[in-house]
Amino acid sequence: MEREQVVTIGLHTNPTELVCSSLASSPLPTVDTLATAIAPSLASKQPGSEEFLSKLVAEASLTVMPKNPKDFNVDSVRVVKILGGGLEQSRVVRGMVFGREPEGIVKSAKKAKVAVYTCGLDIAQTETKGTVLLKKADELLDFTRGEEKQLEGVSFLDPEGIKLTVQYFKEIADSGVKLIIAGSGIGDLALHYLNRMGIAVVKVLSKFDLRRLCRVFGATPLARLGAPTPEEAGMIDVFETIEIGGDRVTVFRQEDGERTRTATVVLRGATANYLDDLERSIDDGVNNVRILLRDGRQVPGAGASEIELAARVAEYGAITPGLAQHAIRRWAESLEVVPRTLAENAGLPAEDVVSALYAAHKEGATDAGVDIDAETPPAVRRTTIPDANRPGSAVTILDAFASKDWAIKLATEAAISVLRVDSIIVAKQAGLAPPKRQGHWDED
Repeated sequence: MEREQVVTIGLHTNPTELVCSSLASSPLPTVDTLATAIAPSLASKQPGSEEFLSKLVAEASLTVMPKNPKDFNVDSVRVVKILGGGLEQSRVVRGMVFGREPEGIVKSAKKAKVAVYTCGLDIAQTETKGTVLLKKADELLDFTRGEEKQLEGVSFLDPEGIKLTVQYFKEIADSGVKLIIAGSGIGDLALHYLNRMGIAVVKVLSKFDLRRLCRVFGATPLARLGAPTPEEAGMIDVFETIEIGGDRVTVFRQEDGERTRTATVVLRGATANYLDDLERSIDDGVNNVRILLRDGRQVPGAGASEIELAARVAEYGAITPGLAQHAIRRWAESLEVVPRTLAENAGLPAEDVVSALYAAHKEGATDAGVDIDAETPPAVRRTTIPDANRPGSAVTILDAFASKDWAIKLATEAAISVLRVDSIIVAKQAGLAPPKRQGHWDED
């Protein structure tokens, strides 16, 4: 089908007529309103738990919401999985949570100044291995004292010949830093001095997590060892080590009343596979929040919009002369894949369900979708009106208009691109053929 014909179909069907609801981004929606809007996307992976999960996602999203909701960043909502307990023990933490304890003996601090280093907190190591021959006890003491001096105070000559002394950790302590985030290794001797000065140390080896922590603290990562400037240092309201389900975790939390740059959803579950499924569901919910804040329009879900579009496009194809009507009808049939897949996954006869949906839409019920909880056909329910006869279906099923609009556009463009390919180019492996083996490969 040519591009012009596709545009004509889109103008004829006018999919915006199916918009039945809209979520306003200004003023910001409440937790309950936002949770109701994103619950259907979570129910696709976690049916039965969508109400609890949607409130977690809504709370975490509104915690990190910027002044302009359209600038909402999905990376601001993090997920930490902790084995044990049940889903109902999951909660949202303002800030970031790491599944490990601090390195030193200092485990908590409040209103602490933070310095973030990407370099290692250790003495300088040579690239080659060497052997040191010690003949006296004094030589052994001097050898270890050299390492201590390197951290406690390092002296060197500047280009003008003036002797200068750099005391790394003393400078850091004098600047008021109470928490150090290390992006590399931490030596035992360095940890000893930091413990003596009452400075907490947390090792974060992931550069992505280090970048997110800098956003939480408002700090600048430093590649040099030394005291940070006021512009480079950050602040954290509460740094603490707590126990969740027998695991000790480190929490960087902002006080209530202050908007934080990152929120973490702490998920609890019995198995690792279950936690992975929950994490994917949370990711779907957060992305759905971003879509709805940019375009709050919603259309009937559960395959209702696809069946209505299929019926309208097929009707338009029937009055189109020429060979184009065949392509239009096939395009309309392709929209049936959504309700058909829903019926098959629910264990329902797909043909009967699709036929029942067409009949319901022909009678004027443009919001009729697949009822996955039904045991026998016709498995059809209204998606925009709660079913009073079934308490479990009191939530409406609505999908984001923007996601469906782009899905149809991109799928159509992909199909057109495939049909326009005149030949297939087969690429051969680059390089020479591997040498032939002499004898049997398993002689040894």
